[in-house]
Amino acid sequence: PPRPAPHTPPAMHDLTNDPHYLAWKDKTDGTAVIAYDPYLEPHADGLRYRFSKYLEKKTAITQAEGGLEQFSRGYEKFGLRKTKDGVEYKEWAPAAKEVYLFGDFNGWNRYSHKCKQEEFGMWTLTIPNKEDGTSPIPHKTKVKTMIVTHDNMNLDRNPAWATVLWQNPESFLYDAVFWNPPVADQYTWKHQKFVKKPEALRIYECHVGMGSNDPKVGTYAEFTKNVLPQVKALGYTAIQVMAIMEHAYYASFGYHVTNFFAVSSRSGTPEELKALIDAAHEMGIQVLMDVVHSHASSNAMDGINQFDGTDHQYFHEGEAGRHSLWDSRIFNYGHWEVVRFLLSNLRWYMEEYHFDGFRFDGVTSMLYKHHGIGQSFGGGYGDYFGFQVDIDACVYMMLANEMMHQLYPDSCISIAEDVSGMPTLCRPVTEGGLGFDYRLAMAIPDKWIEILKKYKDEDWNMGDIVHSLTNRRWNEKTVCYAESHDQALVGDKTMAFWLMDAEMYTNMSAKQWPSACIERGIALHKMIRLVTYALGGEAYLNFMGNEFGHPEWIDFPRAGNGWSYEHARRRWDLAYNEELRYKFMWKWDQAMHQAEEKSIFCRPDIHQWVVLAHEMDKVIAFEKGNRNLFVFNFHPTQSYTDYRVGTFWAGKYKCVLDSDAREVDGQGRIHWDVVHQSHNHEWMGRPYYLQLYLPARTCQVYHCYEPETDAEKELHSGPPVPASPDHHTTSVAVTADKLREIAISGAAQAKRERK
Repeated sequence: PPRPAPHTPPAMHDLTNDPHYLAWKDKTDGTAVIAYDPYLEPHADGLRYRFSKYLEKKTAITQAEGGLEQFSRGYEKFGLRKTKDGVEYKEWAPAAKEVYLFGDFNGWNRYSHKCKQEEFGMWTLTIPNKEDGTSPIPHKTKVKTMIVTHDNMNLDRNPAWATVLWQNPESFLYDAVFWNPPVADQYTWKHQKFVKKPEALRIYECHVGMGSNDPKVGTYAEFTKNVLPQVKALGYTAIQVMAIMEHAYYASFGYHVTNFFAVSSRSGTPEELKALIDAAHEMGIQVLMDVVHSHASSNAMDGINQFDGTDHQYFHEGEAGRHSLWDSRIFNYGHWEVVRFLLSNLRWYMEEYHFDGFRFDGVTSMLYKHHGIGQSFGGGYGDYFGFQVDIDACVYMMLANEMMHQLYPDSCISIAEDVSGMPTLCRPVTEGGLGFDYRLAMAIPDKWIEILKKYKDEDWNMGDIVHSLTNRRWNEKTVCYAESHDQALVGDKTMAFWLMDAEMYTNMSAKQWPSACIERGIALHKMIRLVTYALGGEAYLNFMGNEFGHPEWIDFPRAGNGWSYEHARRRWDLAYNEELRYKFMWKWDQAMHQAEEKSIFCRPDIHQWVVLAHEMDKVIAFEKGNRNLFVFNFHPTQSYTDYRVGTFWAGKYKCVLDSDAREVDGQGRIHWDVVHQSHNHEWMGRPYYLQLYLPARTCQVYHCYEPETDAEKELHSGPPVPASPDHHTTSVAVTADKLREIAISGAAQAKRERK
């Protein structure tokens, strides 16, 4: 049913005389967030405790390390570093008996370079320059750390802060490489260090290794040349790059990280990644990194697991330190050096590689000691507060967000991948929140897959769709998306393949009339993406290739598929082939972004009002942004003429986006040159209305390009226009009073929720 969007922008709330808001808004103990959500009040003690632990850790860091700015520069002290006088090495290995460094530089002599033990489990080593002044460890040579345990076991390890690793073709293990290119080979930055936060965040989620059209691992250089220009042409304002941190197992999609400070060597060198980011910045595109701080690979031969011979150095001991579903290790966020390691990891990628921000993976696993396993999160706010919450992890995320936003206030964006719906996740740390800028709307793609799997077109529930798209916290920003990489992993398939399946192999020719399956699939693919884009959040995300309806699924090379790269690539040739229909979905994606840029409908703090969700007619209509009226006719066969739609704005309207346009594989039934004049009578609880033509399975955006003055409103008032006897307008007229009642009820409910 039509109802006010539950996240009405703050500008539309008058809280100045609200006693609840006034009682909490100035609190400095972590409970100021309660001012915006009265349901948090019973959990005030939990919020205070969380905030007190954050202040305690922050104060300790300030006293012992000089503050977060200095504390997060661990990469300047740890690992292998070239200095004026030689090479210095520092490692944290509290359970080690002895620590040695060896490699190509000393002929793989395991015992010639012993580290000195210092307090707090630190080990250091200084290797002076050679007599001729050159580095004692040459550039691009392999190095290893040997840990001697107290029971005299010798463990070969890669330095935990290693910045480059290469896979040994004989053993298939990874070896750390000393990376110190001569000045002539170092990448020279040419453009701004960071890109300012875009007004409209439109994210292109991508994987460099998958970026090739050929069945192979794509490179940073190829991505820079072939993919970035297409991202810019489509109109995206940011890329979110997956699988950057080194991971020994390619099929993990980059989520089983072995080496946190090293970039994936499969796709090239650090200098080539820097060139990619610099090129994106030249185009005005932000570069976000998919960072994995929720867990680490259990691989001890290549990664940091059991680095010093124990299972509790970086991670919790025993079962608490193991994720039962992911077969990975869980960080102990209460350890001082773990917090240094992770904060410095973020800072490293921003300072060394100029990443603009991060999408934090697996935040649900971080938030709770149960990691979200077997939880439905449907029992109320008690699910989010209590002994099941990992307070140390919450404190780490608060520190991380504060550090990033204080040091990089104009550019840094942080996004949380949380399926639990944790309140306060995206509220400022000063209020008692965790400090993220955005959260992912993870329920939306799941809803679309559920609909496509279970329901016939005529059984789609408009109210359920609208509810799923608008069901979010009004003062916490959300990134919406119809599908990401998750929905296409092996065992599932892309949305386009759900819609068109095997016919995508035979009936995608643009030289013939489309089959009923293809016509339906492309039409719904366009509609689903726009209704999600416009109604689902304050930012939008698309996974690489899905903008043109990529077929099939994603499957990385593994034993089960014969180590094939066939489904670990992107078929750009399909999108660029003028004889195939994929080009129309590509053009629609581009058209959506162009319309958003001109008319504004997916940004924070803008107007949103659901006007209509009609089950019988299968029509959804809503107002969004800068005088835009969206109409969607999901009916599979029924088109409507003179369909009356209420609107808030009086004036002249023109169509600015149309899924039925011939340029995007429609039938061209909407005439863009027609001016639609609003009628000065209430309809559907709105003060004015338009009468529109709604072709079946299409959507349009009408922009009020010329608002009326008060005098013009009087001119167009006149007597009420009677409803047409047609079925669709009759059904609307019959239910209009009820719709108004629901809208008023919804407004009252929204007011109660604000209080």
